[in-house]
Amino acid sequence: MPPPADTVKVAIEWPGAFPKLMEIDQKKPLSAIIKEVCEGWSLGNHENFALQIADATNFYITEKNRNDIKNGSILRLTTSPYQTAIQLHERIQSSSMDAKLESLKDLANASRDITFAQEFINLDGISLLTLMVESGTERYQKLQKIMKPCFLVLIERRTVLPGSCWPSDGACCFLKASLSALHRKNLFPICSSLPVFSVFFHFGDLLSFTLTAFVELMDHGIVSWDTFSVAFIKKIASYVNKSAMDTAVLQRSLAILESMVLNSQDLYHKVAQEITIGQLIPHLQGTDQDIQTYTIAVINALFLKAPEEKRQVDEHIVDILNCPLTEMAHILAQKQLRSIILSNVIRSSTPINDEMAHQLYVLQVLTFNLLEDRMMTKMDPQDQAQRDIIFELRRIAFDVECEPNNSGSIEKRKSMYTRDYKKLGFINHVNPAVDFTQIPPGMLALDNMLYFARHHQDAYIRIVLENSSREDKHECPFGRSSIELTKMLCEILKVGELPSENCHDFHPMFFTHDRSFEEFFCICIQLLNKTWKEMRATSEDFNKVMQVVREQIMRALTLKPNSLDQFKSRLQNLSYTEILKIRQSERMNQEDFQSRPILELREKIQPEIMELIKQQRLNRLCDGTCFRKISSRRRQDKFWYCRLSPNHKVLHYGDLEESPQGEVPHDSLQDKLPVADIKAVITGKDCPHMKEKGALKQNKEVLELAFSVLYESDEYLNFIAPDKHEYCVWTDGLNALLGKEMTSDYTKSDMDTLLSMEMKLRLLDLENIQIPEAPPPIPKEPSNYDFVYDCN
Repeated sequence: MPPPADTVKVAIEWPGAFPKLMEIDQKKPLSAIIKEVCEGWSLGNHENFALQIADATNFYITEKNRNDIKNGSILRLTTSPYQTAIQLHERIQSSSMDAKLESLKDLANASRDITFAQEFINLDGISLLTLMVESGTERYQKLQKIMKPCFLVLIERRTVLPGSCWPSDGACCFLKASLSALHRKNLFPICSSLPVFSVFFHFGDLLSFTLTAFVELMDHGIVSWDTFSVAFIKKIASYVNKSAMDTAVLQRSLAILESMVLNSQDLYHKVAQEITIGQLIPHLQGTDQDIQTYTIAVINALFLKAPEEKRQVDEHIVDILNCPLTEMAHILAQKQLRSIILSNVIRSSTPINDEMAHQLYVLQVLTFNLLEDRMMTKMDPQDQAQRDIIFELRRIAFDVECEPNNSGSIEKRKSMYTRDYKKLGFINHVNPAVDFTQIPPGMLALDNMLYFARHHQDAYIRIVLENSSREDKHECPFGRSSIELTKMLCEILKVGELPSENCHDFHPMFFTHDRSFEEFFCICIQLLNKTWKEMRATSEDFNKVMQVVREQIMRALTLKPNSLDQFKSRLQNLSYTEILKIRQSERMNQEDFQSRPILELREKIQPEIMELIKQQRLNRLCDGTCFRKISSRRRQDKFWYCRLSPNHKVLHYGDLEESPQGEVPHDSLQDKLPVADIKAVITGKDCPHMKEKGALKQNKEVLELAFSVLYESDEYLNFIAPDKHEYCVWTDGLNALLGKEMTSDYTKSDMDTLLSMEMKLRLLDLENIQIPEAPPPIPKEPSNYDFVYDCN
């Protein structure tokens, strides 16, 4: 007979005793259960004990999470979070190096649990850790600096024991005398039992565990980041600025700086004054991808939080290596930083993991966002300096110099300018400056045109002269094309939008050139002119040509070319003829029949198809989906899983330690939400978790993946789907459960596909064709696959 629903069978461990098997009544208070367990082992003061999950997490069982206990779980009786916090608070202040090291290691592990973290923070534990970082480590660093030459001398004199890093007895006497002298000078508080070299070897571990504990405690969001002193920031920055630093210390220091910047505008200013690009570059030149990832994350965080006026500086007067990160503008495009990221990260032999791909994507977005200011700046038709740029375009194209004021009449010169501006393809032939008053793309289009004219002069002249020699209706207007193309490229690259928290879509080719956007434009404007000729387009076909060019660019980008030359080569293979073939192939399965009998048949079939889609959605909800928790403090891989019960009456959900490889069983998801209690499904910016303030939350892409389930009066279950497909599946499925219409883009696409297939099946000409009762047999596998040819 199965146990009652509110009873779980578990094993409970206690050091030095045999584990006990017992049944826990989930209706009983947790304190009563702990008291019962303690009495079974004759332990008094049960209030000083607690239960933990006996796994790698060692999380404490509380009234809030006790429902996570499953049948067959192994628990551990241990000291309460409060008692453990007091003990570790005392132990980390020990004068014994070994005791201090061991206690900091225990603290780093225990701090992952929010129950313990709250108790340790209540003891002012954060302040103690920051004090240890600010002042306590200085003595150890001084000792390291003093003892290192002594250690090298001992090695040279062969006074170190063979096969060991520990000195021989004679050397120990010498070192003990040295340490005693330091102790008398109050440089280092040493005890007689302390191994003389433990300080030298343990400093990195001490600091590493201290910083790890600090990061874990701060990640719970209990303490505000605004409470930390300048001395602490300087100390953390000093670990990043050192050329040689323990890897674990460096990684945690970078993580702390990133969190400081993202969570406090005040700390951003302080951190930005302590770090320069030159000090971060060596970390990118290493081979540790985690260090490289955190380094780029710090650069991204500082750039993201930089005030608008600090993002734009003159690249010619900036010393990139010594420039504070408050002056971020063209630094990201400078050759040294870009080439280091390209050679040491993107083209490294180590495969790029998801977190690195995300940071490179963020860096790419922030770099392109530097163009937003020019993109949203209108041209002033009365500004002579801006008008001179248009004169320069005319001069390069037609190889003419500015005529002196007395050369011919004003009318003649105006007529000549108007003729040339018409050849250049401007809409306004009299005053082409007016063409650049549209935003976007504003002045960015003129910048691109000038770059193309100066750096690809032959191609520029060829395009202008080629089109000026055609009939008026067949010419491809260079000016108009450049303006519309610049606007299109800004839309494709989402210039001006915040980076998405979930995206990993970076393009290696944009890291291969200092002026990648301008070069991107130069390639695409030549593509546009080529496509115009292939389509034999006229001025009336302008919008059609732009649509084809957009499709060519998008298809080439999906192939993720590694360089701009490779991108250009891919475009060569996507001619207008090839695009027509692709469109024709895609259209083959999307024929639109408009006759009345066909439309009536479609209407008759449609409800059947909709029911089929509904069943598929509900089946997918029964399979379940793993959702990632998003933290504004630090990007982490924390997951939770949700699935619908087979009878479609309950949503089961719960937290996971890692991303699952397959389905998660219902009985391992302890939280439940009856479908009958669901009031509504809310999407987008109306979701409560999208109304929270955060650096990366209020962006379009995350908003498009967010939805919430409203139940009871004001309770919500909040979701952020991993991608658009899962978003459509879940919103459709939840709406189907509530008896509402499924309106997602995915449903419309499925309806079109399935309806088209069903229509074609029903309209097949089957006259005089015998349909077999059973499907044909599947042929046997061939004895070998020698006939297969891999074209790659």
